[in-house]
Amino acid sequence: MKRHLLKVGLLLAGLLSLPALADEKPVLRSQVMTLSDIVTVGDFYSNAGLLASKPLFRSPDMGTSGNVPADVVAERARAAGLETAGTDGLRTVVVFRGATRLNRDQLAGLARKALADRNAGIDPERLDIRLLQAPDQVLADPKVHDPIRIDRVEWSQSNGRFTIHAAVAVEFGTEPLTLTGVATEMVDVLVLVQPVRRGDIVREEDLNIIREARTKVPAGALTEMEDIVGKQARTTLRANSPLSRNDVQRPILIERGEKITVTYVMPGMKLTSRAQAMDTGAKGDVIDVMNLQSRRIVPATITSRGQVRVHAANPIVASLNSEKN
Repeated sequence: MKRHLLKVGLLLAGLLSLPALADEKPVLRSQVMTLSDIVTVGDFYSNAGLLASKPLFRSPDMGTSGNVPADVVAERARAAGLETAGTDGLRTVVVFRGATRLNRDQLAGLARKALADRNAGIDPERLDIRLLQAPDQVLADPKVHDPIRIDRVEWSQSNGRFTIHAAVAVEFGTEPLTLTGVATEMVDVLVLVQPVRRGDIVREEDLNIIREARTKVPAGALTEMEDIVGKQARTTLRANSPLSRNDVQRPILIERGEKITVTYVMPGMKLTSRAQAMDTGAKGDVIDVMNLQSRRIVPATITSRGQVRVHAANPIVASLNSEKN
């Protein structure tokens, strides 16, 4: 009984496999993509089985394509042992050979990285690259992980000129590649959208950020908004010129010779009097002020426009009281 069941099972398995065998007939592809220098039976035909790795033709050059007559492909495939190979209604087969393509923008990026890697502290994103000598396109072997190897970098930071010697991975070995150009380190600086007059307060909407060559930017140029917004222009400032800390100051709240109010702060009480400013200052500055009655001069901290504060000690309090008497 067991033998009978085994025979029935094998018969059923054989019957079920017939459609699958029919579907495994080699089928010629209309397009072939390869990375190799040889096109094989398996590249042209699906279901090529053990014959898939057998070579049929040499591939086109890297990055190019070529047409092959379908009947010639079928003839060579049959000669290689794929007896059922046919044209499957095709007249030609297009063979594409892949390549790693690098255009001028990508070569500039390669130069940017190479220069930054060999100069610590330079951000590659801040390097402006202008290629002088470079091919429009480089084709490299796509099977190689790093298609271009940098061998030597020469860069004069005084004038920005560089020469990069490299090697490109190609079909058989490498080919030399030389890139020359000018690299300029750029920095972001703050400029005014329009002129600001002396004494005016700089607002955020007055400012813009531009990228300039580091060699053209003066030392101390401002790069952060908080360093200038709310500050007062020392002189009339031009538009589109880098700004420095010396161009602005904290807003002047008290001018020398101005009549001001002095608040004397003591434990448990406050006294106010009128005084004259002996200095010019901004908020938080300590200036000398002269009491208009006693002509006494004391240091005071500017708190707001026309207002200063003195944290008085006991002797000063006694003096003030005596002045009032």
